[in-house]
Amino acid sequence: MNIINIEHIAKIYQVGSEEVHALADVSLTIDKNEYVAIMGPSGSGKSTLMNILGCLDTPSKGLYDFSGENVSMMDDNELASIRNRQIGFVFQTFNLLARSDALHNVELPLIYAGVSGSERRERAESALEKVGLADRMTHKPNELSGGQRQRVAVARALVTNPSIILADEPTGNLDTKTGEDIMQLFHEIHEAGNTIILVTHEEYIAEHAARIIRLRDGLIEKDELVEKRFIPKNTGAK
Repeated sequence: MNIINIEHIAKIYQVGSEEVHALADVSLTIDKNEYVAIMGPSGSGKSTLMNILGCLDTPSKGLYDFSGENVSMMDDNELASIRNRQIGFVFQTFNLLARSDALHNVELPLIYAGVSGSERRERAESALEKVGLADRMTHKPNELSGGQRQRVAVARALVTNPSIILADEPTGNLDTKTGEDIMQLFHEIHEAGNTIILVTHEEYIAEHAARIIRLRDGLIEKDELVEKRFIPKNTGAK
């Protein structure tokens, strides 16, 4: 079942008197429970495509159907509602509140959604347990390692039970070993039934996905299914 359907999407920016075509003509579908990596060199359009997929921006042309809703022409408030209900974001820089503990950082999307305090706490605790941080709930970001901070960010993405997890260079600020631990976590999240869209410029990170979409000059250069390599069982939070 399609969760994302994009038809002939284009994104054009006006820079002075010139038009810049960040995306030229992109069509793709992503099914529920797919694990997709989006790759491309600088200027390929992958960040623009990520912003459109994540309802952070709208296309200049084309159709974007997300989970049965046409989001192509939605206004900012409608896009914000889709993001909060349907999309869990994981960013390279973690984006955690420095003065708040892990539990409060994970609760934040539920506060915006108007969830009651007791339910927020229960759901945030459950999400932190899922990512192996049951014993770090009261720790602030500066008391956590880079890998643990990214796990908090993953828990925050999961806490709303979103339709997709959209991860932008999630291992970019981590060493190789810690990055592999985070990718193992994404593997487990996918195995639990979540749809994951991973944006990366690292080939070895993209290889964790089952499908790689390669962009160049605002177009899809290649869309291929790949054989996922074996990922050893995770041994705990790092």
